[in-house]
Amino acid sequence: MPQKIIFATQRYQYLKNRILALAPHWEEGKLEIRDFPDGEHYHRIRSQVHGKEVIVLGGTIDDKETLELFDIAHGCIQLDAHALNLVIPFFGYSTMERAVKSGEIVKAKTRALLFSALPATNSGNKVVLMDLHVDGITYYFESGVRPVHLYGKDLVKEAAMELGEGEPFVLASTDAGRAKWVESLANDLNVEAAFVFKKRISGETTQITGINAEVENKNVIIYDDMIRTGGSLIHAAQSYLDAGAKNISVITTHGIFAGGGFEKIKKSGIIKKVICADTHPNALSIQDELLTVKSVDKIIVDYFQQHG
Repeated sequence: MPQKIIFATQRYQYLKNRILALAPHWEEGKLEIRDFPDGEHYHRIRSQVHGKEVIVLGGTIDDKETLELFDIAHGCIQLDAHALNLVIPFFGYSTMERAVKSGEIVKAKTRALLFSALPATNSGNKVVLMDLHVDGITYYFESGVRPVHLYGKDLVKEAAMELGEGEPFVLASTDAGRAKWVESLANDLNVEAAFVFKKRISGETTQITGINAEVENKNVIIYDDMIRTGGSLIHAAQSYLDAGAKNISVITTHGIFAGGGFEKIKKSGIIKKVICADTHPNALSIQDELLTVKSVDKIIVDYFQQHG
């Protein structure tokens, strides 16, 4: 088997280091990076990648990060990498997976097409994604790119048992859209599932009209694939409390916490604990006892160990 070598974008060095701690036999890819006064960026691959299986790690958390991921991957292909694996823990624009209004650009698709434009290595190109907002995004990749959708189910179940503290709990979602995923997790944990019904009042406002399960005097653990501003989460949590829930805890894979999202959650005073994964670097910048961050490093390493 070709030697594995792993590179990472600047914002994902932390996850690369955690992965290498679990897979010390993988080679650490070396980069030289400089920023110019005019806003352009210089990248040079300093490691030998010829004939090796290359892993390039980075989330498409913004346009700069997306292009850095593309540039590093393209550079490795130019240097004759044997195989290319793009590992994207957080795939940006995943909520823009379809057009609702005429003329809307489906950016989940345009981002997938960007990475599909990378030339193929001898063993082909693979894109490894985690807990996508919509499963169908994998079908947007073209030109022989092999998409892989990894699920953080084990991490979520472990977090739920930790938050449950040995007491009965209800696993809940913020809306009916995530109900099937939450129901699957609840079945695995042998607990009841709950979700709220929403009515959209306007583009920015929703009204919760009901809850499908009995939560009175029960601990409720809400799971959502991502937390951005925290607005939907807070509304759902309040609804469960209004229905008699004893306390509310939260699990999310992608802790984005944009626009002061974490501060809003803390200020609400209605959420006991938040556990998220380290798929987005924003979560690591928060140092607060309300938040616990768990790594997806083992999920990624296990995948590559099981698939050569």
